[in-house]
Amino acid sequence: EDEDEAEEADAAEDSAAEAAGDVPTYTQLNLDDYSDVSATIKFLHHKTDRAEDGTMDKMVAAFNSEFPNIKVEMEAVTDYAEDSLLRLSTGDWGDIMFIPAVDKVDLETYFMPFDTLDNLSAELNFVDNWEYEGNCYGIPYMANAQGVLYNKAVFEEAGIKELPKTPTEFLDDLKLIKDNTDAIPLYTNYAAGWTMGAWDAYIGIVSNGDDTFMQQKFAHTAEPFKDPGDDTGIYNLYRILFDAVAGGLIEDDYTTTDWESCKGMLNRGEIGTMVLGSWAYAQMQEAGDTPENVGYMPFPMTVGGKQYVNAGGDYNYCINVNSSDENKLASLIFVKWMVEKSDWCYNEGGYTVVKGGKNPDMYAAFDGCEVLSDQPAKAGEETLLNDMNSESELSFNAGGNDKVQRIVEAAATGSESLDDIYAEWTQKWNDAQEELEVSVDY
Repeated sequence: EDEDEAEEADAAEDSAAEAAGDVPTYTQLNLDDYSDVSATIKFLHHKTDRAEDGTMDKMVAAFNSEFPNIKVEMEAVTDYAEDSLLRLSTGDWGDIMFIPAVDKVDLETYFMPFDTLDNLSAELNFVDNWEYEGNCYGIPYMANAQGVLYNKAVFEEAGIKELPKTPTEFLDDLKLIKDNTDAIPLYTNYAAGWTMGAWDAYIGIVSNGDDTFMQQKFAHTAEPFKDPGDDTGIYNLYRILFDAVAGGLIEDDYTTTDWESCKGMLNRGEIGTMVLGSWAYAQMQEAGDTPENVGYMPFPMTVGGKQYVNAGGDYNYCINVNSSDENKLASLIFVKWMVEKSDWCYNEGGYTVVKGGKNPDMYAAFDGCEVLSDQPAKAGEETLLNDMNSESELSFNAGGNDKVQRIVEAAATGSESLDDIYAEWTQKWNDAQEELEVSVDY
């Protein structure tokens, strides 16, 4: 088996070298050797907020102080998920973009490989997300750790002495916030939709401590939603939301929540907690006059005496395979500078992409937790979870916002119990397994 792997690694290196032409790989490139490179490159991205507040221009100016002859033109797109796919299909997008939702099989059609997985993973974290046949086509601009946003002043006023470690403790703390403060204990962000789908990110590592669950076992599990009886698992993940709604521990009218205004509300202490990835932390801090009150804690779930944190890459940089060699080289220089020298990831409150890099102070509460990333799918099963998501229409981590909104509606109106919902999910999951002829192994 080792021989096969060595052969595959060699083949990956050969194909990477061929696709990149005369361009060095990411790990071969030494930034100091290329200060005189001259080119004009275009970068298509989704960070409209950072385009508007001047952050992008500042970073490019800093880049140009080292590489004065590489001109970087930028375009920020609001509806990036959809527009980027459209632009990709027309080929009209420039030299660098963030990889949209493409199939891994198509990566080499559109993008230049940065390096082999073996080489790249020795220097950077979270680079296996857009890996295909041993080559990496994407590098994350930042990484997110999955936890919970909270207001420290609200916790203090509520009398919460230490951070909750289980769903039961968390729900007890939400009651303390309701009884002792004027803050909304848990803000659902129901109306925005995608903020509800964000709960899916805690399936797997956070809820059961298993980094192979999401991509390798979930699709093969007979009853993934049953209650393990120890305050863990998918069952108790969404139970937090159901019980919080049923107990009146959320906003007065969930249909009128507002994503933009919730940022200032959390900053000011009008909201106690929100369940979102660490990418949201910097936005909450910037939204008011008390950034020091914005905290980030591990998700309240303990598996076998330990709390687990799921960390993984956000959007990934990629380089156009059809760009000229000059532009490929200039793009690679820009991407490497952005990843290793811009401090963008750190400034956004991101978990470090560079191995041994510094993490922001916000992660202090994560000391003592086990930080893991989801392992990739097994060979031949790369699309299995996507297929199960489509067939079951549950769309975990794939825009399945309505199934989580339904939990809020059911808890608020009493129209159905959590067990009713899980029974239906299980039926849909089992039907999909049957339809797709998936072996049920767990």
